[in-house]
Amino acid sequence: MLNHIIVMGRLTRDPELRRTGSGIAVASFTIAVDRDFSPKDGGERETDFIDCVAWRQTGEFVSKYFQKGRMAVVSGRLQIRSWNDKDGNKRRAAEVNVDNIYFGDSKSSNQHNKSEDSVLSDPTVADDAASPIMDDDESLPF
Repeated sequence: MLNHIIVMGRLTRDPELRRTGSGIAVASFTIAVDRDFSPKDGGERETDFIDCVAWRQTGEFVSKYFQKGRMAVVSGRLQIRSWNDKDGNKRRAAEVNVDNIYFGDSKSSNQHNKSEDSVLSDPTVADDAASPIMDDDESLPF
């Protein structure tokens, strides 16, 4: 039997990290995935909202490095949960139990590495980086 799913989309909200009673990390998030086709009437593409659950180190990773709007590629298995609501009605929900998650985009342009910013804003570093290399063959050992 095979139960494997891969989806790519944007997180609709920041992941919610919780801990079970025994301290195991679990992160919940939703991914918005555009359908590959447009409706026949020429309208906009429809979007599916897929619930995802990541456990242990994967859940901690998601919680730390992903946020709302970030593109993600999620690999895992489809799982159907059943429960009875407060009125006694039987309910079902489909979710992806995440095995792996990957960045689907590069870091956004408004999130700079502080060390890069300090190098770019320091005029002495910029001047040294732009200075020409002197051609001095006498200092070469060969």
